Amino acid sequence: MNKRNRKYIYILLALSALLILMTGCYAKKSDKKIIGISAPSNEIQRWALETVQIRDELYKRGYDVITQYASNDVAMQINQIENMIAQGAEVLIIIPVESASLGEAMDMAKEHNIPVISYDMLITNTDAVSYYTTFDNYGVGRIMGEYVRGKLDLDNASRTYNIEFTSGNPGDNNAAYFFNGAKDVLQPYLDNGVLNIVSGQTTFTQCSTPGWSTEKAQHRAENILASFYQDTDVDIWISGSDITSLGIIGALGNSYNGSYPLITGQDCSLLNVKYIMEGKQAMSVFKDPTLLIEATTNMVDEILSGKEVTVNDTETYFNGIKTVPSYLCKPVYIDADNYEDVLISSGFYTKEQLLED
Repeated sequence: MNKRNRKYIYILLALSALLILMTGCYAKKSDKKIIGISAPSNEIQRWALETVQIRDELYKRGYDVITQYASNDVAMQINQIENMIAQGAEVLIIIPVESASLGEAMDMAKEHNIPVISYDMLITNTDAVSYYTTFDNYGVGRIMGEYVRGKLDLDNASRTYNIEFTSGNPGDNNAAYFFNGAKDVLQPYLDNGVLNIVSGQTTFTQCSTPGWSTEKAQHRAENILASFYQDTDVDIWISGSDITSLGIIGALGNSYNGSYPLITGQDCSLLNVKYIMEGKQAMSVFKDPTLLIEATTNMVDEILSGKEVTVNDTETYFNGIKTVPSYLCKPVYIDADNYEDVLISSGFYTKEQLLED
């Protein structure tokens, strides 16, 4: 055998070895089931933290995970979900940018018989959603309303309190639940005159905040304060989330000289908890992410093992096409009196995090 022939043989042997190695790697990877996680953005503290926690828990359970963020762009999210399907995802966990706008991606998931878990924000107008994991979203709003009712003892009020509402993204199915929960608790006091919405903005649409934007919430609050609260006080501001609460707090600091209102919130974002400690925000609804993450990852296990999937609500969440079987976790509130017991004792924050500048 001449040197030239030996050279070709060595090359062929090397290529064969490489092919065997690559085939082995792919086989090993294919032994693990792939889970896709699609989130709106990693710029929002909650989604950045929770998607990482979901991913890490799924890794522990032996899955491969694809995690992608859509920069709050619907078209990007649709493309990312379709890519996950193409890469072999066997279950999709989706937090939608817009609840009603993922039709193309949902159609593709349905065509490939891929179960979809809608995480905390319900995907609407499709029958391709298999399950929904969330907190009691109507209950979140009720907690806000009940907090105001109790703090101000509205049942025994001897005066009228001025109140304003800031709701969330009109494209987020949950935002209406938050708004309606709070409004339903407080409606009797609006009816009997104990509460008064001075701006006259009473509907979810009038009070909504596109994209849950802090800047848009602040702009709207500044307009309300300039138009209706130059010579009178706003006593209560029901805000659907901590993100919009920041906008309200900013507006009050820029263009309001009256007595400081009771402001609600949701999600216990770090800055907002600090504001609660300082008295700039009254409360925030705490939705312990460990409960939701556990419910979601348990659901993945049950789906892929063929077990009956655990749900505790089969009536509430109609998405426009179907009532989606759901698992609802229980929220609680935190304020200046109990934040240490709830947030520090649970390990959600350390005392050092809350005290650092």
